[in-house]
Amino acid sequence: METTGAVRIQTSWLNKVEKKILIWMARRIPVWINSDHLTIIGFVGALFSAAGYILSNYELAYLWLASLGLVINWFGDSLDGTLARTRNAQRPLYGFFLDHNIDALTVMIICMGAGFSPIIALYVALLILMAYLLLSIFTYINTHLKGEFVISYNKFGPTEFRIIVILINTLYYFFPYANSRVEVVTLSFELFDLIGLGLAMALLVIYLVNFFSDLGKYAKLDPPHSFYRKSKKDH
Repeated sequence: METTGAVRIQTSWLNKVEKKILIWMARRIPVWINSDHLTIIGFVGALFSAAGYILSNYELAYLWLASLGLVINWFGDSLDGTLARTRNAQRPLYGFFLDHNIDALTVMIICMGAGFSPIIALYVALLILMAYLLLSIFTYINTHLKGEFVISYNKFGPTEFRIIVILINTLYYFFPYANSRVEVVTLSFELFDLIGLGLAMALLVIYLVNFFSDLGKYAKLDPPHSFYRKSKKDH
């Protein structure tokens, strides 16, 4: 994952362990494999995941393919930037452009696949997608304005997100009968839809809290100009 010269900020729960694992793997990647190859592998993992979700309508065992696809996606998406930095072969502009466009496509494909699975309704998957993309847009804007590329929020990053999704897949595989109707006030939801809505709301809250926090900081850095004072100076 490349940035256009911005400082990378990664403070997720698994960051220290994950970083050591990624560097260890990057040093053992064959020389004929480059960062672009890993980006493609990550994207293929997303396709596997979506296929597993859709096929789980016919056989729940395909949920293991969906989870495997997430692992493959983690391998390619997390390792491409690490490989470039390890080999001192960064391409900040090209890497930033390619990586984050592929990220957006990846999340869309996985969410659409999940929405066409028996686990969650399509509208829930789309809400998760929208919340994730809002947070992504916020991150990219701040990368430009602050020169800081924030990878995780509130100790929660892409790797933790993947692990939660894999846990949901596993729970549904072993306890599909638990997906019963749950009454919330006057509304009725299936249990796993409610879990998905909770995930979407968590992403949305993280976005809103950070948006208003940074909005206040930018307001102080860029205060409004007084038209009245400016007019008096001109005269």
